[in-house]
Amino acid sequence: MCLILTCYAQTCAKYAFSSNRVFKSCTDLPVLNSFLHYNYDVSGKLEIAYRHTGITSSRWIAWAINPTSKAMVGSQALVAYQLSDGSMRAYTSPITQYQTQLQEGELSFDVSDLSATYSNNEIIIFATLGFPNNDTTLNQVWQEGAMSGNTPQMHATSGPNVQSMGTLNLLSGQAGTIGGRTSTQRKQNVNSWGAKRSELGYLDAIRCYNSKVLKVFKSADPAWFYLHASCQFSAYVVGVAGWSTGLKLGSESPGIQYDAHRTSGIILFCLGTLQVFALLVRPKPDHKYRVYWNIYHHLVGYTVVILIVINIFKGLDILEPEKKWKNAYIGVVIALACSGVVLEAHTWFLVLRRKRSESAGKMSHGINGAHGNGVNAHTANC
Repeated sequence: MCLILTCYAQTCAKYAFSSNRVFKSCTDLPVLNSFLHYNYDVSGKLEIAYRHTGITSSRWIAWAINPTSKAMVGSQALVAYQLSDGSMRAYTSPITQYQTQLQEGELSFDVSDLSATYSNNEIIIFATLGFPNNDTTLNQVWQEGAMSGNTPQMHATSGPNVQSMGTLNLLSGQAGTIGGRTSTQRKQNVNSWGAKRSELGYLDAIRCYNSKVLKVFKSADPAWFYLHASCQFSAYVVGVAGWSTGLKLGSESPGIQYDAHRTSGIILFCLGTLQVFALLVRPKPDHKYRVYWNIYHHLVGYTVVILIVINIFKGLDILEPEKKWKNAYIGVVIALACSGVVLEAHTWFLVLRRKRSESAGKMSHGINGAHGNGVNAHTANC
């Protein structure tokens, strides 16, 4: 059995195939415990053996060439996995979209002698490829993921699984990733921080809660409302700028799509938009529908705050930054939450004290009025 530590220690040069096949060239791929062995003929014939070690029979592997770009979409893949009956399946699959299920199909170049083996926690794909244009530098992509029955599932969208692409020079045997971390991942990082900028724009609205606290002071009316509305609108503008930046970078970078994070971001943008435009239909304080508007306004506002916190955590999980950044964000969230609780408690304290004062004033006025009426009546009788 191939243990994880020994798999990392392996090099392709020391490997001997049990089938007595011999490959003149090989390269240790930088991630996913993968190795590529090959024989290249200047006529355009490429014989390969792609090995993926430290893997179970419940997972699929793939190795691909992208003739057009350094990206996942457009890749021409060789896929292999073990069927539930124990036999191996190897086939070709052109990748036309990010959410692919690795459907079988013909590639843009010839493929022959395609087969796969599984033994000692290692899957090997064998194939012979034909390149009519005799390219000697290839864009390669390799990947692995889980199986559900006999159906390949989506691979992981973080860590080594988004770094498994690079170039291969068939003549020198030199292989490398695209810029260390892939250009896709770098753009995704920028894109993700663009999304963070959007969410932090909405998060600025939390600080505007201070202006809302001023509402309990009659002398601050209507200044508190204009301050609250101005803060919310400026936060929305910052949010739109960040969200637009994220969309622009996303359209330019062929990266992995994070569905949960993306969906949450869209929901946040929609709710933020509704919250801002709700100000245009805000009923007057004495209107019979004002109570319903208040319920809606507070419900959407608190929902946005909660989703922001959750979605930023999702973004941090995707980016996998140093732990100190996540700890810093947790500290900010705790500080904001404590500030909100204190301000909310103080607001209710002021409101209740005012109501008690008003109630006491009315009671005192009532007693004095009744006493005065009694004196007047006694005087009249006299």
